[in-house]
Amino acid sequence: MDPKAPPPAPPLQALAALGQSIWLDFIKRDLLESGALARLVAAGEVTGMTSNPAIFEKAIAGSEYDALLAQAARDGADTKTVYERLAVRDIRDAADALAPVYDATRARDGYVSLEVSPHLAHDTAGTVEEAERLWRSVGRPNLMIKVPGTPAGIPAFATLIGMGINVNVTLLFARATHRAVAEAYVGAIEKRLARGGDVARIASVASFFVSRIDTAVDKLLAARAAAARDEAERARLRALAGRAAIANAKLAYQACLEVFGAPRWQAAAAKGAQAQRVLWASTSTKNPDYRDVVYIEELIGADTVNTVPPATLDAFRDHGRARASLTEDVAGARRALDELAAAGISLDAVTDELLADGVKLFADAFDQLLAAIAKRTRV
Repeated sequence: MDPKAPPPAPPLQALAALGQSIWLDFIKRDLLESGALARLVAAGEVTGMTSNPAIFEKAIAGSEYDALLAQAARDGADTKTVYERLAVRDIRDAADALAPVYDATRARDGYVSLEVSPHLAHDTAGTVEEAERLWRSVGRPNLMIKVPGTPAGIPAFATLIGMGINVNVTLLFARATHRAVAEAYVGAIEKRLARGGDVARIASVASFFVSRIDTAVDKLLAARAAAARDEAERARLRALAGRAAIANAKLAYQACLEVFGAPRWQAAAAKGAQAQRVLWASTSTKNPDYRDVVYIEELIGADTVNTVPPATLDAFRDHGRARASLTEDVAGARRALDELAAAGISLDAVTDELLADGVKLFADAFDQLLAAIAKRTRV
């Protein structure tokens, strides 16, 4: 090593040099009031934030929400109104903490996401209506409204982009759906430009879920290995474990490069439009046999985001290794998925089931959140 060379950047800051943003998949009142989020932003470790009903449910268990909940009990507000009051307050404060990033990157980064009710996942008009209302309530330009990538959610997303509302399209598992989302974004931007609308400060991410795919596929592989007749077949099936999610993500990224590298998009980009970024979601490691930062280390590339919970953020800060991994061995990713198909594993069936499960899990978490609020505001 050259003694005159500058020391390597810390792991989290090194990601930025490779074109990847880290967003924190967490929100809580004391994170905002203590200045902890502001410190993460100032250190260059975090440049955005995501939230969902499950995160808010855990957050409101803290005593820092007592005053707001007590006031709501006195007002007699319904539980969804109470939820939106506390969510809007937290999201506004997070947006303000991230405003320096938003300003410095000229609206490319520095966003915080707030989700529409998961019960609207199959309701296009209802999604648009609630997204508009939440957008107005928060009143911050660096807000992203989270909309599920369902058949009803995608046209709602396109409508919202056309209205100038930033959108985080969530619950994407299938590459075909992700590509459809990217193409819907291009179409929505083109329509807005044709109407003479400004596009320079419209931003979107496509949240592509990762570790849940390995969890589902590995379970299927284990069942097939247990039923295999000989050891060679069992070994072949076991060797496929832990490969599906990263391979699927790498090929999704390739499709993203195609869509936003095409002349059609370049014409919009020349007029100031920002490309939609892929956001890797569900990147905490579920299998203890896998490296705890594998879904960061193997998915690092230009114009991407990785949203991580606090424990994964801490782990990468401690022992993460940053390299431009996302475009490595794309042919190997294709082979891995071909081998899964040859083993009788239908990735399409897996992703369809994960989307249905994801919608249900988010809806269940939302109901549990409202039930928790009802319990705490009961007088």
